[in-house]
Amino acid sequence: MCAAIVLGGAVALALTACRKTPTVATTSPPAAREPNRDRAAAAPATPQAPSFALRGARVMTATGIVYDRADVLVTGDRIVAVGPALELPEGTTVIDVAGRTVTPGIIDTHSHIGVYGAPGFGAHADGNEMTSPNTAHVRAADAYWPQDPQIDRARAGGITTMQILPGSANLFGGRAVTVKTYPGARGIDEARMDGAPAGLKMACGENPKRTYGDKGGPATRMGNVAGYRGAFIKAVEYQRSWDRYHEKMAQRRKAAAAGGTPRKGDDDRKGDGKPDDPPDPPARDLGLETLAGVLRGEILVHNHCYRADEMLGMLALAKEFGFTIRSFHHAVEAYKIAPELAAAGTAASVWADWWGFKAESFDGVRENAAMLSAAGGRPIIHSDSGIGIQRLNQEASKAMWAGRRAGLDIPDDEALRWITTNPAWALGIEQTVGTLEPGKQADLVVWDGDPFSVYTKAQQVYIEGALVFDRSRAQPAVGTDFELGWDIADAVRGGGR
Repeated sequence: MCAAIVLGGAVALALTACRKTPTVATTSPPAAREPNRDRAAAAPATPQAPSFALRGARVMTATGIVYDRADVLVTGDRIVAVGPALELPEGTTVIDVAGRTVTPGIIDTHSHIGVYGAPGFGAHADGNEMTSPNTAHVRAADAYWPQDPQIDRARAGGITTMQILPGSANLFGGRAVTVKTYPGARGIDEARMDGAPAGLKMACGENPKRTYGDKGGPATRMGNVAGYRGAFIKAVEYQRSWDRYHEKMAQRRKAAAAGGTPRKGDDDRKGDGKPDDPPDPPARDLGLETLAGVLRGEILVHNHCYRADEMLGMLALAKEFGFTIRSFHHAVEAYKIAPELAAAGTAASVWADWWGFKAESFDGVRENAAMLSAAGGRPIIHSDSGIGIQRLNQEASKAMWAGRRAGLDIPDDEALRWITTNPAWALGIEQTVGTLEPGKQADLVVWDGDPFSVYTKAQQVYIEGALVFDRSRAQPAVGTDFELGWDIADAVRGGGR
């Protein structure tokens, strides 16, 4: 076993043996390195220091290219080359994966893992701050629990990146955070994906009015939209107050650089000409700070919204205030407005076949993602489930085949983009992950067959070039004390599950 059991500790399974420096071999992949604490976040590694190559697999790049037999060369934490019969630098570790399939790591845009930890009792329910319709001031990062055993299950299903969202009870649920499924992370700073922008969770429809209808409102969809509009009006004024402050400070710096002394008369015609004190900055408001970040385009909006009419209304609201909605989530009726979503550049994070569990979800069709794709949009298959996230490849497969049965041309590589490239774009990390291309982070999954088959499992999962899951070694799929009994029993049996 690749673990040290520490009884009574906060982390019962420390992945100590998995953190050694990779060694050159001919069949074994490099072991997992220290999660997120010693990663080089700067430039891609150079080919002069090769690490390993996955050789001879079917390689699905999620760029429109599928190789029947090819190699993936990884150096450090980056992909260096992808293609058939690559010429490998001397000393490269060669891993034979013939007969298997290599894809980018899977990305889930909608997860509550870590803020609704397992087992699901109240002490772990930290995802919904149901104290006000507007809780834009809270942040999922402040509640993320990286020892949630659901993370290990997700990683074993090929998930390398997740967006962790607050819940959907509020008009503004708070900020989302994008994490990697690193093993052994102790806190959010060791799990957070470097460079990923924050998201804002918003929610339309039934949830806010059901939650607050007897608590002062909103009680209707009219009230929902009035709440959005009122909050953004305040955010506009908040941003203006900071803009005025920064403008005054810039004037002072300019005067100081010119050798002068800022005086009241310089920017106040009623001033008395005496030396001016620096202006006081506006009082900070964490909620308005988040909404102002949306208006500046720094925070990406992820909007829980089922009905087509509401999605159109939210697009109009966004246009009114000059921001964009990055992705509608759940979006059961997205197929009704597929051309409009494509024109707006707004993705739709949908399920393969969940529908009918409340009034606003009744008009779902299994062809939803395929119809969005046919219209030139950006469909995404998301989970919103600690169970569904373990087989997101199969969820994409169901949606793909539903489209094909309807006569739509959905190639395998297009369906793969629904769980790799498109979610990377929605999270603002498409320059770093989501495809198998030189320079991208080496987030990889080695499947034992066709990733769209129900019989296929992830055999190896790499995050930034480090092996974080290996089914063939019977490594613990987990690293938490929640699973301690299982792993002790596994050790007694001599490994294997």
